[in-house]
Amino acid sequence: MKFKDIVCSVAAVAWLSACGGGKQAATEETTLKEAFGNKFLIGVAINARQASGQDSIGASITKRHFNSIVAEDCMKSVNIHPEEDRYDFKQADEFVKFGEENGMAIIGHCLIWHSQCAPWFFTDKEGKQVSAEVLKQRMKDHITTVMSRYKGKVKGWDVVNEAIEGDGSWRQSKFYEILGEEYIPLAFQYAHEADPDAELYYNDYGMHAPGRRDGVVRLVKSLKEKGLHIDAVGMQGHMGMDYPSVEDFEKSMMAFAACGVKLMITEWEMSALPTVHERANISDTVAFHAAMNPYPEALPDSVSRVWNARMKAFFNLFVKHSDVMERVTVWGVSDGDSWKNDFPVKGRKEYPLLFDRNHEMKPFLKELMNGK
Repeated sequence: MKFKDIVCSVAAVAWLSACGGGKQAATEETTLKEAFGNKFLIGVAINARQASGQDSIGASITKRHFNSIVAEDCMKSVNIHPEEDRYDFKQADEFVKFGEENGMAIIGHCLIWHSQCAPWFFTDKEGKQVSAEVLKQRMKDHITTVMSRYKGKVKGWDVVNEAIEGDGSWRQSKFYEILGEEYIPLAFQYAHEADPDAELYYNDYGMHAPGRRDGVVRLVKSLKEKGLHIDAVGMQGHMGMDYPSVEDFEKSMMAFAACGVKLMITEWEMSALPTVHERANISDTVAFHAAMNPYPEALPDSVSRVWNARMKAFFNLFVKHSDVMERVTVWGVSDGDSWKNDFPVKGRKEYPLLFDRNHEMKPFLKELMNGK
């Protein structure tokens, strides 16, 4: 191409942008963290392939659009501490290195959780349930070892995950069975001792439920009354097309903020498929049924419009309360990465995240970034 032709082409592009193409160009050039990073951290859960660079596309989107990352699986005890005398830090180290190299706020997930807990945690060498004192020591050793390794690198930790039932009662986990209500204060105590500068969070799903809302409020107040350190409540944000309502979710946000802690949306996504149930426990599965997998090829435009409208409404809610909102994190980079594929019904194809399977940004975000 001749120099004169190049100049003419550049001038033509500039003219088109000035005549109305500017908004589209702005959408392509502006990143999520640039558009909303002044409101709260824009986070994403990444998997081991993304952290290691094997999934180069997912890693590239993460670097471009997000300023915070959370470990999807590699820091759960079943992976990082598979045997009592053996830790496996390989994937967690790669995850932390990825965050450091890209100047991101790194979030650890999670220290104490009944699900995906290493099987040895609750039994002795003969297979018998351990005593309260043994479990306390195991909790302390695990929390101290993991947090100490990443001290000064990880901004904050989900210390305890999913300990309150929907009716506000305590989940009858092995931690609760052996230690009772004491195990949560102990976990926060051990975590603060391990890294006094790290932020500490309580994290749970279904936070719009009035019972769980009240139970978490009682828990936060109890921890504070004991003089224990808790910085934020993580609201997981696993949503569907028919739950929760914006109003119910906002009530919980305000209830937690009134306890004197920050808010975080920690595992946001919205299922576009029919609701089987609202539980998020990874061990729950139901038999496959064709009616529960209605869009095996693509999401119809009519459904996509409703999904985008609901996502936009919730994002606007987060912005509305950005004064108490520290972070909004989605649970996966693109639709193909989501744990919601095949769950809770085997074979389901889901569409719950901010980027589709072609790694294109969903329409509601483009609208928000264009100021609509």
